[in-house]
Amino acid sequence: MTDSGGYTEDAFLGGQLRLRQPKSGHRAGHDAMLLAAATAARPGDRVVEFGAGVGAAGLALAKRITEIKLVLVEIDAGLAELARGNAAANAISADVIVLDVTSEPGASAAAGLAPDSADVVLMNPPFNDSVRHRASPDKSRASAHVATAATLESWIHASRRILKSGGVLSLIWRADGIADVLAALDRGFGSLKILPVHGDPSMPANRVLIRATKGGKAPAEIHPGLMLNEASTVPNKWVQEILAGKGVLPLAYP
Repeated sequence: MTDSGGYTEDAFLGGQLRLRQPKSGHRAGHDAMLLAAATAARPGDRVVEFGAGVGAAGLALAKRITEIKLVLVEIDAGLAELARGNAAANAISADVIVLDVTSEPGASAAAGLAPDSADVVLMNPPFNDSVRHRASPDKSRASAHVATAATLESWIHASRRILKSGGVLSLIWRADGIADVLAALDRGFGSLKILPVHGDPSMPANRVLIRATKGGKAPAEIHPGLMLNEASTVPNKWVQEILAGKGVLPLAYP
């Protein structure tokens, strides 16, 4: 990690990806890299990341699958500019759109997100319950982490609108909010693949990665839990390989 003024430059994927990001506010970390490693995409796919921040998940995916057509969507103009710079610095072609994911369909289409235009959407929506979590005084951190009652449903609705039939949505969410995810996905999505993520193998999952297909009809699958640490709290070697860009999670397979 290098430090410059109000920003840091951080290495991801074992140094394959370098991202400039603010010292304060929402910062990219393991969630973004796990989301990228769980996302199924093919060369030539139009891939849209909602709430891209500085572009971490989308750019990590583009490092793995170099011929995707990447679109990074971010409401904060400052973060969007950092995402644009990060794409250029990593020699990744990406369109960056400054837009509220929950905008009306006309505004989204005018920005380049027409209905049925994406093959893949990946997203890490704000997921802390505003009732149970006190929002940070840092506005960018608060908007990135704290959800309103309609946040999840509106983001999933927006992804459903822009995905082609058979398109794939990949998302990460709080494990204790999985009922809300399943309820929101019940309208228009199917063929769910669910991967619980545990920070500690002795504790319940704290994250869940989900892959859903627009119009999918296959039965849901729940994969064995992903343990970030071994029982001794030593990092899981397989997870470390994935975070270093040397592997993918089961949800990324066809």
